[in-house]
Amino acid sequence: MEELINEQHKKLIKHPLYQSLNSLEDIRIFMSYHIFAVWDFMSLLKNLQSKITCVSVPWKPSTYSASVVRMINEIVLCEESDLDHQGNPCSHFELYLRAMEEIGANTSLFNDFIGSMDTKLIPNGARQFVEYNLDLAHNGRLEEVAAAFFYGREKLLPDVFTQIIKVIKGNGINCPTLTYYFERHIEVDGDSHGPLAKLLLSEICSNNDIKILKAQYSGIQSLRIRHHLWDAAYLSIISGKISASTSTAH
Repeated sequence: MEELINEQHKKLIKHPLYQSLNSLEDIRIFMSYHIFAVWDFMSLLKNLQSKITCVSVPWKPSTYSASVVRMINEIVLCEESDLDHQGNPCSHFELYLRAMEEIGANTSLFNDFIGSMDTKLIPNGARQFVEYNLDLAHNGRLEEVAAAFFYGREKLLPDVFTQIIKVIKGNGINCPTLTYYFERHIEVDGDSHGPLAKLLLSEICSNNDIKILKAQYSGIQSLRIRHHLWDAAYLSIISGKISASTSTAH
């Protein structure tokens, strides 16, 4: 199972999407898909927070170790109230929306979705990704959610965002807020959140073979559904270029 996880991880690092990001318009299209992943990440995190810490009244002590509780609270603190590149408190989700607005990416479709919570408004590819993660956040076992959080987010994204940053900088694309967003995630996920999420998953599974298998399967599925999301964004970018090329040719 771990070999399958590593294989899916490597496929995502080598996805052709990254090399297709050659202009601001390409970045705009990519962001119109990726914003949904930025958003539904928080539902996975909140699922973990609600099950590992106490967020209800009256408060009750957690059944998990204080170190695990601290891990989750540290990640929530950063994701919901980090500092932006100007030193102001800002959630990572809000930072991403600012980055979209900065380069003129269309946020209306996402805003319509947020206002209605109607997943039919989400572009194909992104919709399957969101529906999968929301179902996991609502109905998944704790080890399954923790595995999706680790394998499909905190372990994966530093490697993926590093590839995107290389292309953005290599093409001289000016998107400072987005660049900061990616670099900040490479920093915190690689140095802190990734290792914390791994320790969290380890404590949740606690050498239980059944939980470990469920977690590994969830990790594989999370990586596969991410691949479908990247495929959708990539095809949208490429189809736009093909249409523009055909129009020019005529």
